[in-house]
Amino acid sequence: MEKLLWCLLIMISFSQAFGSEDMFKKAFVFPTESDTSYVSLEAESKKPLNAFTVCLHFYTGLSKIRSFSVFSYATTKNSNDILIFWNKDKGYAFGVGGPEVRFMVSEIPEAPTHICTSWESATGIVEFWIDGKPKVRKSLQKGYTVGTDASIILGQEQDSYGGSFDAKQSFVGDIGDVNMWDFVLSPEQINTVYVGGTLNPNVLNWRALNYKVQGDVFIKPQLWS
Repeated sequence: MEKLLWCLLIMISFSQAFGSEDMFKKAFVFPTESDTSYVSLEAESKKPLNAFTVCLHFYTGLSKIRSFSVFSYATTKNSNDILIFWNKDKGYAFGVGGPEVRFMVSEIPEAPTHICTSWESATGIVEFWIDGKPKVRKSLQKGYTVGTDASIILGQEQDSYGGSFDAKQSFVGDIGDVNMWDFVLSPEQINTVYVGGTLNPNVLNWRALNYKVQGDVFIKPQLWS
């Protein structure tokens, strides 16, 4: 009986921690620089990843001011198992398992921006798409496997599993349309997502998002179509 009660309490606690919601036409708004405000996302799939695609919209005025985290995916074996990061004056950094490749962009226009990035273990090939247009493919971590039990954070960059945030790396602005698949989307599929399709994402699904908000993060209507 005690064991059953303990399991029930754990289930109740977990259900309160993460809420599931259709986030269609909504966005997470991070209004101020902080090391305590973020959104935790729960992956639908718990499998190790030998390939993936992440797509999202974001809107910020920070690109000329400082660096910031866009998407942080930590596992117990690596705090930067997947990282999308903007480096001021250097462009986008995309990391898998720690090592990174860079995609040079002088600045992010102060307008809503859509990015998709994919990686596959078999070849190590990375693709990075900005507003439906691809950058030159690069190679990273061929043969690597992204771990399980992920801590997925929007708004902060994890220097340890689920924490060790730095306000000077925090995101300020809007993030939305966050979707993730456990395979590489084709160019045609990337275009479908860019114009508003979803293609049944099976790791993170914006239309049925399991998330938890911490600190000053607000849900508001999207500022993009």
